[in-house]
Amino acid sequence: MALIQTSQLLNRMRMRQVALLLAIGRHGTLRAAAAELGMTQPAATKMLQELEHALGHALFERAGRGLRLTESGHCVMGYFQGLQGSLDALTRELDGIEQGGTGKLHIGSIMAASPELLSSALLALKQLHPNLAIEITVDTSDRLTESLRRGDLDLVIGRVPEGALDDMDFRPVADEALSVVAHPDHPLAGRPKVAFADLLNHPWILQPRGSPMREVLEQEFRRHKAPLPRGLIETSSILTTMNLLVRSDMIAVIPAEVAARYESHRLLACIRYTVRQQLGVFGCLTARGRPPSRPVSQLLSLLSTQHAPAPAAAATSGTTRSR
Repeated sequence: MALIQTSQLLNRMRMRQVALLLAIGRHGTLRAAAAELGMTQPAATKMLQELEHALGHALFERAGRGLRLTESGHCVMGYFQGLQGSLDALTRELDGIEQGGTGKLHIGSIMAASPELLSSALLALKQLHPNLAIEITVDTSDRLTESLRRGDLDLVIGRVPEGALDDMDFRPVADEALSVVAHPDHPLAGRPKVAFADLLNHPWILQPRGSPMREVLEQEFRRHKAPLPRGLIETSSILTTMNLLVRSDMIAVIPAEVAARYESHRLLACIRYTVRQQLGVFGCLTARGRPPSRPVSQLLSLLSTQHAPAPAAAATSGTTRSR
């Protein structure tokens, strides 16, 4: 098959075809997609055939009463979703220009980056743009990067989930230490050294599956040939984790910088156990091919000049630092 030139593809494709493919992806049937776009099913069928002809690939195959993406279809869908995300970001930036250059910045951040690194950069950004509205979503890296793909976020401060670099650019910012934590009067608090077997005698709180921190802890359990604890509580919320810790004998693993802050106010204690597995460096993720707005570019520059300080308790509180 002859290679399609980009200029030819731009001449053949229409945005309505992109909208149709995305609608089929959401609904799984041509009938529902056509209804969403206000088209007849025959018109939608013809449009899909024209799109497949323009691309030179079949995008769907029959699966019962619905449609299933082919390998080529999965590839095209990913790029079209990225295109939709770029258009969403464009719309937000144009709205900002219409509002006199203020607009709104949508940022996703992992828990570790928020206390010091992101806060300092945001305060500096607000000096440059006092009227800029900023919305911050704190979650795990895998969930945040999906939101970035959809165009819900302009920037993610996190780690690189598997496959993310296929369509994203990453700028490393800092590595991170981890601490095992519990409430200040926990039976393990204050011990000069704690063994992994001691940790297994208490209920655990872990981040949800798929998050980099969860992967590190699962590796730690495998290293000790121990199954994950029964009755596990899974949450990415630091507030929920804190509330559970102070009211029970549960233990959790959180970023050392966050742990050091809470420990300094005697809200929790860092258990002296060193997590052997290392957590990768975190940094700034942006969607490839989506030009960053001026505030995003400035925030990237500010973050690159920030340096997350090593927690004071790191040397004595059972931490591990990524390299």
